[in-house]
Amino acid sequence: MNQDTRQFIADNLETDIHQLALQATRYPLVDMPLAIRQINGKQKIKLKIPLFFSTDDILYPIQLSLEQSSSQSTAYYKSTLCEGNTLVDLTGGFGIDCYFMAENFSQVTYVERDAELCELARHNFKALGRKNIDVIHADSEKHLAQMEKVDWIYIDPARRSESGKKVFFLSDCDPDVSALAPLLLEKADKVMIKLSPMLDITATVSELPTTAEIHIISVENECKEVLLMMNQSIDNQKKIRTINVRKNKADQIFEFDANDEANATVSFTSEISNYLYEPNAALMKSGTFKSVGSRFGLSKLHTNTHLYTSTNLLVDFPGRIFEVHKIWESGKKELKELASKAPKANISTRNYPLPVEELRKKLKIKEGGEVYLFACTLNNEQKVIVECGKV
Repeated sequence: MNQDTRQFIADNLETDIHQLALQATRYPLVDMPLAIRQINGKQKIKLKIPLFFSTDDILYPIQLSLEQSSSQSTAYYKSTLCEGNTLVDLTGGFGIDCYFMAENFSQVTYVERDAELCELARHNFKALGRKNIDVIHADSEKHLAQMEKVDWIYIDPARRSESGKKVFFLSDCDPDVSALAPLLLEKADKVMIKLSPMLDITATVSELPTTAEIHIISVENECKEVLLMMNQSIDNQKKIRTINVRKNKADQIFEFDANDEANATVSFTSEISNYLYEPNAALMKSGTFKSVGSRFGLSKLHTNTHLYTSTNLLVDFPGRIFEVHKIWESGKKELKELASKAPKANISTRNYPLPVEELRKKLKIKEGGEVYLFACTLNNEQKVIVECGKV
Protein backbone atom coordinates (compact mmCIF):
# COMPACT_ATOMS: atom_id res chain seq x y z
CA MET A 1 0.00 0.00 0.00
CA ASN A 2 1.58 3.30 -1.10
CA GLN A 3 1.40 6.52 0.90
CA ASP A 4 -1.23 8.07 -1.38
CA THR A 5 -3.54 5.14 -0.76
CA ARG A 6 -2.93 5.29 3.00
CA GLN A 7 -3.72 9.00 3.09
CA PHE A 8 -6.81 8.58 0.92
CA ILE A 9 -8.13 5.94 3.33
CA ALA A 10 -7.45 8.16 6.35
CA ASP A 11 -9.22 11.10 4.70
CA ASN A 12 -12.33 9.16 3.68
CA LEU A 13 -13.20 6.89 6.61
CA GLU A 14 -16.69 8.40 6.84
CA THR A 15 -17.31 8.71 3.09
CA ASP A 16 -19.82 6.56 1.23
CA ILE A 17 -17.82 3.93 -0.67
CA HIS A 18 -20.18 4.04 -3.66
CA GLN A 19 -19.39 7.72 -4.17
CA LEU A 20 -15.67 6.97 -3.90
CA ALA A 21 -15.88 4.31 -6.59
CA LEU A 22 -17.08 6.94 -9.06
CA GLN A 23 -14.07 9.17 -8.35
CA ALA A 24 -11.29 6.72 -9.22
CA THR A 25 -10.01 8.71 -12.20
CA ARG A 26 -9.40 11.75 -9.98
CA TYR A 27 -6.84 9.85 -7.91
CA PRO A 28 -4.47 8.04 -10.31
CA LEU A 29 -1.90 7.31 -7.56
CA VAL A 30 -4.48 5.66 -5.27
CA ASP A 31 -5.11 1.92 -5.45
CA MET A 32 -8.86 2.54 -5.44
CA PRO A 33 -10.12 -1.09 -5.15
CA LEU A 34 -7.85 -1.64 -2.16
CA ALA A 35 -8.76 1.72 -0.62
CA ILE A 36 -12.49 1.11 -0.96
CA ARG A 37 -12.19 -2.34 0.62
CA GLN A 38 -10.20 -0.89 3.52
CA ILE A 39 -12.64 1.96 4.07
CA ASN A 40 -15.59 -0.43 3.89
CA GLY A 41 -13.87 -2.76 6.35
CA LYS A 42 -13.15 0.02 8.83
CA GLN A 43 -16.71 1.28 8.60
CA LYS A 44 -18.08 -2.20 9.26
CA ILE A 45 -15.87 -3.01 12.25
CA LYS A 46 -15.61 0.37 13.98
CA LEU A 47 -18.11 -0.67 16.66
CA LYS A 48 -17.96 -4.44 16.11
CA ILE A 49 -14.18 -4.85 16.61
CA PRO A 50 -12.81 -1.58 18.03
CA LEU A 51 -9.35 -3.05 18.70
CA PHE A 52 -8.83 -3.82 15.01
CA PHE A 53 -10.26 -0.43 14.00
CA SER A 54 -7.81 1.41 16.23
CA THR A 55 -4.78 -0.66 15.13
CA ASP A 56 -2.72 0.68 12.25
CA ASP A 57 -2.06 -1.53 9.21
CA ILE A 58 -4.96 -3.96 9.71
CA LEU A 59 -6.09 -5.28 6.32
CA TYR A 60 -9.70 -6.30 5.69
CA PRO A 61 -11.25 -9.16 3.72
CA ILE A 62 -14.32 -9.16 1.49
CA GLN A 63 -17.59 -8.10 3.11
CA LEU A 64 -18.98 -11.63 3.62
CA SER A 65 -15.99 -12.57 5.78
CA LEU A 66 -16.54 -9.43 7.86
CA GLU A 67 -20.22 -10.22 8.30
CA GLN A 68 -19.48 -13.78 9.41
CA SER A 69 -16.75 -12.84 11.88
CA SER A 70 -17.32 -12.64 15.62
CA SER A 71 -17.57 -9.31 17.37
CA GLN A 72 -14.90 -8.28 19.84
CA SER A 73 -17.23 -8.80 22.80
CA THR A 74 -18.23 -12.35 21.80
CA ALA A 75 -14.63 -13.26 20.92
CA TYR A 76 -13.46 -12.02 24.30
CA TYR A 77 -16.16 -14.06 26.03
CA LYS A 78 -14.99 -17.20 24.24
CA SER A 79 -11.45 -16.48 25.40
CA THR A 80 -12.65 -16.67 29.02
CA LEU A 81 -13.87 -20.23 28.50
CA CYS A 82 -10.64 -21.91 27.44
CA GLU A 83 -6.97 -22.06 28.33
CA GLY A 84 -4.08 -24.49 28.02
CA ASN A 85 -0.90 -25.15 26.10
CA THR A 86 -2.17 -25.79 22.57
CA LEU A 87 -5.21 -24.68 20.56
CA VAL A 88 -6.15 -25.29 16.92
CA ASP A 89 -8.69 -23.01 15.23
CA LEU A 90 -9.88 -25.12 12.30
CA THR A 91 -11.89 -22.35 10.61
CA GLY A 92 -9.74 -19.26 11.04
CA GLY A 93 -11.67 -16.76 8.89
CA PHE A 94 -10.86 -13.12 9.71
CA GLY A 95 -9.08 -14.35 12.84
CA ILE A 96 -11.00 -12.46 15.55
CA ASP A 97 -11.70 -15.50 17.73
CA CYS A 98 -8.23 -16.92 17.17
CA TYR A 99 -6.58 -13.65 18.18
CA PHE A 100 -8.43 -13.34 21.48
CA MET A 101 -8.25 -17.02 22.46
CA ALA A 102 -4.49 -17.05 21.77
CA GLU A 103 -4.04 -14.90 24.88
CA ASN A 104 -4.58 -18.00 27.04
CA PHE A 105 -2.40 -20.52 25.13
CA SER A 106 1.30 -21.06 24.55
CA GLN A 107 0.89 -22.15 20.94
CA VAL A 108 -2.05 -21.63 18.58
CA THR A 109 -2.60 -22.88 15.03
CA TYR A 110 -4.90 -20.97 12.68
CA VAL A 111 -6.20 -23.15 9.80
CA GLU A 112 -8.05 -21.69 6.83
CA ARG A 113 -8.75 -23.02 3.32
CA ASP A 114 -8.96 -19.53 1.76
CA ALA A 115 -5.44 -18.47 0.76
CA GLU A 116 -6.18 -14.74 0.86
CA LEU A 117 -7.60 -14.95 4.39
CA CYS A 118 -4.43 -16.74 5.44
CA GLU A 119 -2.28 -13.92 4.06
CA LEU A 120 -4.45 -11.34 5.80
CA ALA A 121 -4.25 -13.27 9.07
CA ARG A 122 -0.43 -13.44 8.95
CA HIS A 123 -0.27 -9.72 8.31
CA ASN A 124 -2.85 -8.75 10.93
CA PHE A 125 -1.52 -10.98 13.72
CA LYS A 126 1.88 -9.34 13.18
CA ALA A 127 0.33 -5.87 13.22
CA LEU A 128 -1.42 -6.75 16.47
CA GLY A 129 1.75 -8.11 18.03
CA ARG A 130 0.44 -11.65 18.42
CA LYS A 131 3.47 -13.93 18.02
CA ASN A 132 2.19 -17.33 19.18
CA ILE A 133 -0.09 -18.10 16.19
CA ASP A 134 1.00 -20.25 13.23
CA VAL A 135 -1.07 -19.71 10.09
CA ILE A 136 -1.69 -22.79 7.92
CA HIS A 137 -3.41 -22.76 4.53
CA ALA A 138 -5.29 -26.09 4.49
CA ASP A 139 -8.70 -27.74 4.41
CA SER A 140 -9.95 -28.11 7.99
CA GLU A 141 -10.98 -31.76 7.67
CA LYS A 142 -7.68 -32.79 6.05
CA HIS A 143 -5.70 -30.93 8.69
CA LEU A 144 -7.78 -32.49 11.48
CA ALA A 145 -7.08 -35.98 10.17
CA GLN A 146 -3.29 -35.58 10.25
CA MET A 147 -2.72 -33.19 13.17
CA GLU A 148 -1.24 -34.07 16.55
CA LYS A 149 -3.46 -34.09 19.61
CA VAL A 150 -3.98 -30.68 21.29
CA ASP A 151 -5.67 -29.31 24.38
CA TRP A 152 -8.44 -27.46 22.56
CA ILE A 153 -10.04 -27.33 19.11
CA TYR A 154 -12.21 -24.42 18.04
CA ILE A 155 -14.44 -24.70 14.98
CA ASP A 156 -16.94 -22.35 13.40
CA PRO A 157 -18.65 -24.22 10.53
CA ALA A 158 -20.00 -22.20 7.62
CA ARG A 159 -23.75 -21.76 7.91
CA ARG A 160 -24.60 -21.00 4.29
CA SER A 161 -25.40 -23.34 1.44
CA GLU A 162 -23.60 -23.24 -1.91
CA SER A 163 -26.37 -20.94 -3.18
CA GLY A 164 -25.70 -18.52 -0.30
CA LYS A 165 -28.83 -19.29 1.70
CA LYS A 166 -28.65 -19.71 5.46
CA VAL A 167 -29.03 -23.24 6.82
CA PHE A 168 -30.75 -24.30 10.03
CA PHE A 169 -29.45 -27.81 10.73
CA LEU A 170 -26.02 -28.82 11.96
CA SER A 171 -25.68 -31.50 9.30
CA ASP A 172 -26.08 -28.81 6.60
CA CYS A 173 -23.11 -26.77 7.90
CA ASP A 174 -19.65 -27.01 6.36
CA PRO A 175 -17.88 -28.94 7.73
CA ASP A 176 -20.51 -31.25 9.24
CA VAL A 177 -19.46 -31.17 12.89
CA SER A 178 -21.87 -33.95 13.87
CA ALA A 179 -20.03 -36.35 11.54
CA LEU A 180 -16.62 -35.07 12.70
CA ALA A 181 -17.41 -35.25 16.44
CA PRO A 182 -15.61 -38.56 17.17
CA LEU A 183 -12.45 -37.40 15.38
CA LEU A 184 -12.58 -33.97 17.04
CA LEU A 185 -12.63 -35.60 20.49
CA GLU A 186 -9.87 -37.96 19.44
CA LYS A 187 -7.66 -35.00 18.53
CA ALA A 188 -8.46 -32.71 21.47
CA ASP A 189 -9.39 -32.95 25.13
CA LYS A 190 -11.99 -30.22 24.67
CA VAL A 191 -13.83 -28.83 21.66
CA MET A 192 -15.66 -25.51 21.27
CA ILE A 193 -18.16 -25.15 18.42
CA LYS A 194 -19.64 -21.82 17.38
CA LEU A 195 -23.14 -21.99 15.91
CA SER A 196 -25.76 -19.57 14.67
CA PRO A 197 -28.63 -18.68 17.05
CA MET A 198 -30.93 -19.64 14.18
CA LEU A 199 -30.12 -23.33 14.74
CA ASP A 200 -32.52 -25.36 16.86
CA ILE A 201 -30.62 -26.08 20.07
CA THR A 202 -32.55 -29.23 21.01
CA ALA A 203 -32.07 -30.78 17.55
CA THR A 204 -28.41 -29.74 17.49
CA VAL A 205 -27.64 -31.28 20.88
CA SER A 206 -29.37 -34.51 19.84
CA GLU A 207 -26.95 -34.63 16.89
CA LEU A 208 -24.05 -34.03 19.30
CA PRO A 209 -24.73 -36.20 22.38
CA THR A 210 -21.17 -35.51 23.60
CA THR A 211 -22.16 -31.90 24.33
CA ALA A 212 -21.28 -30.99 27.91
CA GLU A 213 -22.09 -27.27 27.97
CA ILE A 214 -24.23 -24.85 25.97
CA HIS A 215 -23.50 -21.13 26.05
CA ILE A 216 -25.99 -18.70 24.51
CA ILE A 217 -24.56 -15.22 23.94
CA SER A 218 -26.46 -11.99 23.40
CA VAL A 219 -24.97 -8.54 22.99
CA GLU A 220 -27.17 -5.63 24.07
CA ASN A 221 -30.17 -7.99 24.03
CA GLU A 222 -29.57 -9.30 20.50
CA CYS A 223 -28.82 -13.03 20.34
CA LYS A 224 -25.53 -13.49 18.47
CA GLU A 225 -24.05 -16.95 19.01
CA VAL A 226 -24.55 -20.38 20.49
CA LEU A 227 -21.47 -22.24 21.72
CA LEU A 228 -21.35 -25.99 22.28
CA MET A 229 -18.56 -27.44 24.43
CA MET A 230 -17.61 -31.10 24.05
CA ASN A 231 -15.17 -33.08 26.16
CA GLN A 232 -14.15 -36.67 26.82
CA SER A 233 -16.24 -37.23 29.97
CA ILE A 234 -19.96 -36.61 29.61
CA ASP A 235 -22.72 -37.08 32.15
CA ASN A 236 -26.46 -36.68 31.70
CA GLN A 237 -26.51 -33.16 33.13
CA LYS A 238 -25.78 -30.57 30.45
CA LYS A 239 -24.85 -27.15 31.77
CA ILE A 240 -26.58 -24.24 30.03
CA ARG A 241 -25.39 -20.67 30.46
CA THR A 242 -27.06 -17.61 29.00
CA ILE A 243 -25.21 -14.29 28.96
CA ASN A 244 -26.32 -10.87 27.80
CA VAL A 245 -23.24 -8.69 27.29
CA ARG A 246 -23.96 -5.03 28.02
CA LYS A 247 -21.71 -2.09 27.21
CA ASN A 248 -22.18 0.15 30.23
CA LYS A 249 -23.73 -2.26 32.73
CA ALA A 250 -22.86 -5.60 34.29
CA ASP A 251 -23.42 -8.64 32.08
CA GLN A 252 -26.61 -10.59 32.77
CA ILE A 253 -25.85 -14.28 33.41
CA PHE A 254 -28.26 -17.14 34.11
CA GLU A 255 -26.99 -20.71 34.55
CA PHE A 256 -28.91 -23.95 34.95
CA ASP A 257 -28.81 -27.65 34.12
CA ALA A 258 -30.83 -28.94 31.19
CA ASN A 259 -32.99 -31.11 33.46
CA ASP A 260 -33.92 -28.10 35.62
CA GLU A 261 -36.47 -26.77 33.15
CA ALA A 262 -38.36 -30.06 32.91
CA ASN A 263 -38.56 -30.33 36.71
CA ALA A 264 -39.25 -26.66 37.48
CA THR A 265 -42.66 -25.32 38.49
CA VAL A 266 -43.86 -21.75 38.13
CA SER A 267 -47.03 -20.03 39.31
CA PHE A 268 -49.37 -18.41 36.79
CA THR A 269 -51.45 -15.32 37.29
CA SER A 270 -54.05 -13.13 35.64
CA GLU A 271 -53.26 -10.23 37.95
CA ILE A 272 -50.32 -8.03 36.97
CA SER A 273 -48.52 -6.56 39.98
CA ASN A 274 -46.20 -3.57 40.30
CA TYR A 275 -43.41 -4.82 38.03
CA LEU A 276 -43.22 -6.56 34.66
CA TYR A 277 -40.19 -8.64 33.58
CA GLU A 278 -39.12 -9.51 30.04
CA PRO A 279 -36.31 -12.14 29.69
CA ASN A 280 -33.32 -11.09 27.60
CA ALA A 281 -32.73 -12.56 24.13
CA ALA A 282 -30.28 -15.24 25.31
CA LEU A 283 -32.71 -16.46 27.95
CA MET A 284 -35.55 -16.52 25.42
CA LYS A 285 -33.44 -18.58 23.04
CA SER A 286 -32.69 -21.10 25.82
CA GLY A 287 -36.40 -21.78 26.39
CA THR A 288 -35.91 -21.51 30.16
CA PHE A 289 -39.36 -20.16 30.86
CA LYS A 290 -40.24 -22.07 34.03
CA SER A 291 -36.79 -22.15 35.64
CA VAL A 292 -36.29 -18.38 35.57
CA GLY A 293 -39.71 -17.73 37.08
CA SER A 294 -39.12 -20.33 39.77
CA ARG A 295 -35.59 -19.09 40.55
CA PHE A 296 -36.73 -15.49 41.06
CA GLY A 297 -40.10 -16.27 42.64
CA LEU A 298 -42.03 -14.58 39.83
CA SER A 299 -45.53 -15.25 38.53
CA LYS A 300 -45.88 -15.95 34.80
CA LEU A 301 -48.70 -14.30 32.87
CA HIS A 302 -49.52 -17.35 30.70
CA THR A 303 -47.89 -20.57 29.50
CA ASN A 304 -47.20 -18.96 26.13
CA THR A 305 -46.73 -15.38 27.35
CA HIS A 306 -43.12 -15.17 28.39
CA LEU A 307 -43.57 -12.21 30.70
CA TYR A 308 -43.47 -12.25 34.50
CA THR A 309 -44.68 -10.05 37.33
CA SER A 310 -43.94 -9.34 40.98
CA THR A 311 -45.00 -6.99 43.75
CA ASN A 312 -41.44 -6.17 44.81
CA LEU A 313 -38.61 -5.07 42.49
CA LEU A 314 -36.03 -7.77 41.65
CA VAL A 315 -33.13 -5.85 40.13
CA ASP A 316 -31.02 -8.95 39.34
CA PHE A 317 -33.51 -10.36 36.83
CA PRO A 318 -31.72 -11.24 33.55
CA GLY A 319 -33.72 -9.06 31.23
CA ARG A 320 -35.62 -5.80 31.05
CA ILE A 321 -37.68 -4.61 34.01
CA PHE A 322 -40.67 -2.26 33.80
CA GLU A 323 -42.81 -0.48 36.35
CA VAL A 324 -46.49 -1.07 35.59
CA HIS A 325 -48.62 2.07 35.24
CA LYS A 326 -51.95 0.75 33.96
CA ILE A 327 -53.64 -2.31 32.48
CA TRP A 328 -55.76 -1.61 29.42
CA GLU A 329 -58.42 -3.98 28.13
CA SER A 330 -58.66 -4.59 24.40
CA GLY A 331 -62.09 -3.08 23.76
CA LYS A 332 -62.54 -0.26 21.24
CA LYS A 333 -63.29 2.34 23.90
CA GLU A 334 -60.20 1.45 25.96
CA LEU A 335 -57.90 1.36 22.92
CA LYS A 336 -59.15 4.76 21.78
CA GLU A 337 -58.46 6.22 25.23
CA LEU A 338 -55.01 4.62 25.27
CA ALA A 339 -54.15 6.10 21.88
CA SER A 340 -55.15 9.59 23.01
CA LYS A 341 -53.12 9.26 26.22
CA ALA A 342 -50.00 7.78 24.58
CA PRO A 343 -49.59 9.12 21.01
CA LYS A 344 -46.01 7.81 21.05
CA ALA A 345 -44.85 4.50 22.58
CA ASN A 346 -42.66 1.41 22.23
CA ILE A 347 -44.98 -1.50 21.44
CA SER A 348 -44.30 -5.24 21.91
CA THR A 349 -46.66 -8.19 21.49
CA ARG A 350 -46.41 -11.43 23.45
CA ASN A 351 -48.94 -14.18 22.70
CA TYR A 352 -51.35 -11.62 21.23
CA PRO A 353 -53.58 -11.90 18.12
CA LEU A 354 -52.06 -8.91 16.31
CA PRO A 355 -48.39 -8.40 15.35
CA VAL A 356 -46.71 -5.17 16.39
CA GLU A 357 -47.17 -3.27 13.11
CA GLU A 358 -50.87 -4.08 12.84
CA LEU A 359 -51.48 -3.07 16.44
CA ARG A 360 -49.52 0.17 15.98
CA LYS A 361 -51.56 0.95 12.85
CA LYS A 362 -54.81 0.18 14.68
CA LEU A 363 -53.87 2.38 17.63
CA LYS A 364 -52.30 5.10 15.43
CA ILE A 365 -49.44 5.37 17.89
CA LYS A 366 -46.02 6.52 16.71
CA GLU A 367 -42.88 4.61 17.65
CA GLY A 368 -40.53 5.75 20.43
CA GLY A 369 -40.76 7.75 23.61
CA GLU A 370 -40.66 6.74 27.29
CA VAL A 371 -43.91 4.73 27.33
CA TYR A 372 -43.76 0.93 26.82
CA LEU A 373 -46.83 -1.07 25.81
CA PHE A 374 -46.93 -4.87 26.08
CA ALA A 375 -49.94 -6.44 24.36
CA CYS A 376 -50.33 -9.93 25.79
CA THR A 377 -52.62 -12.74 26.95
CA LEU A 378 -53.14 -13.43 30.66
CA ASN A 379 -53.60 -16.80 32.31
CA ASN A 380 -57.39 -16.46 32.09
CA GLU A 381 -57.02 -15.89 28.30
CA GLN A 382 -57.89 -12.19 28.62
CA LYS A 383 -56.18 -9.94 26.07
CA VAL A 384 -54.71 -6.81 27.62
CA ILE A 385 -52.16 -4.07 26.99
CA VAL A 386 -49.79 -3.28 29.83
CA GLU A 387 -48.67 0.33 29.99
CA CYS A 388 -45.37 0.72 31.80
CA GLY A 389 -42.10 2.59 32.08
CA LYS A 390 -38.58 1.18 32.01
CA VAL A 391 -36.85 0.74 35.38
